[in-house]
Amino acid sequence: IVLDLKELDRYSYSGHSALTGKKKREWQDVEYVLGFFGRNVVEARRGYVSYIKEGISLGRQPELVGGGLIRSLGGWDVVKKMRLSGQDRIKSDQRILGESDFVSDVLSESEGQFSRKYKLKSLCYDFEKVVEKISLLFQVEKEYITGRGRQKDRVQARDLLCYWTVVELGMPMVDLARKFDITPAAVSYAVQRGEKIAKEQGYQLEA
Repeated sequence: IVLDLKELDRYSYSGHSALTGKKKREWQDVEYVLGFFGRNVVEARRGYVSYIKEGISLGRQPELVGGGLIRSLGGWDVVKKMRLSGQDRIKSDQRILGESDFVSDVLSESEGQFSRKYKLKSLCYDFEKVVEKISLLFQVEKEYITGRGRQKDRVQARDLLCYWTVVELGMPMVDLARKFDITPAAVSYAVQRGEKIAKEQGYQLEA
């Protein structure tokens, strides 16, 4: 449909131009979408554009192609990370959902995720406690996990850290990006790798 980001900035049938501030689209809820990428408009737009640019190199991803709701929210990764405060809005906002048949299934799955997130927080799980948990699993110092370096065990530990803090605790990806001095897109990929590690090794945050 479009050849590059410059064309996408001008494309009338996408919310991208509104999210980047190039055009005004009354039907695009800019504030809601940018809320996933930063705490203010400038930071969020920078994070959003960075995410889009890094995603281009991945090409078409089958796991992000499916029902209207899943596509409109940006794929299952985004659905699973939605904040509790946005649940009712997602349910009622026709600009986001349209007439999707996936509403009930998604809300049911996300409700379980939200309940778990608040249970973990009631057990005092935060970034530091997750780092401590992973340091015991990998038998390394906490500073080793959060420090710079591309050693295999360090990267795996950090991937697991990203997965647990983002998906399990609901920590914004932009906050982790700032901690590790990387882009939100890099955090997103780390979350996916961390999820795979957790499943393959049977790691559980509460265990």
